Amino acid sequence: MKADEVENLEEIGVDAAGDPIAGAVRKMIAEMGEDPNREGILKTPARVAKSLRFLTSGYQQDVDRVLNGALYSVAYDEMVIVKDIEVFSMCEHHLLPFFGRCHVAYVPNGRVIGLSKIPRIVDVFARRLQVQERLTVQIAETIMEKIKPQGVGVIVEARHLCMIMRGVEKQNSVAVTSHMLGAFRDCEGTRSEFLRLVKERA
Repeated sequence: MKADEVENLEEIGVDAAGDPIAGAVRKMIAEMGEDPNREGILKTPARVAKSLRFLTSGYQQDVDRVLNGALYSVAYDEMVIVKDIEVFSMCEHHLLPFFGRCHVAYVPNGRVIGLSKIPRIVDVFARRLQVQERLTVQIAETIMEKIKPQGVGVIVEARHLCMIMRGVEKQNSVAVTSHMLGAFRDCEGTRSEFLRLVKERA
């Protein structure tokens, strides 16, 4: 790295050794044909590094710490649904965002989870490099493991910028994935109720 480049990095709070992500972004900008020292782009590597660390912060999160003991003994055995959870994630194939909604349901087996914890579990796995299919499975299996309900159902509906902005360029396409466990897999009535309730709009 040239001396003037080191000074520029120091100006934006990156030490002389350099943030490895910021350094890689800076090199990428140059490889694309842009001047990384241009005023409008000078701070971009540091911004992108900060953004990427936030968007992949799920790698540093532990589900048990997220739950923080928010499991409660309750005599309730009807379906619990949290729907329309906003999801933002990063496609692991192109490092482009995909975004949409996640619907989570479970049938308790003596214990329920704090409602706010379900979106937090979704974020733990969404804030990683992902494919939608694996994201859907991870959410369902984690809830099944942690609260051991009678069953869990998860549906994710998402738009992928790798399909919208490039490739086939289909702006209105939506990918839908689901993963059903326990009563949601074994009982058609439970599964049908979940699907019906998800489709209903307030």
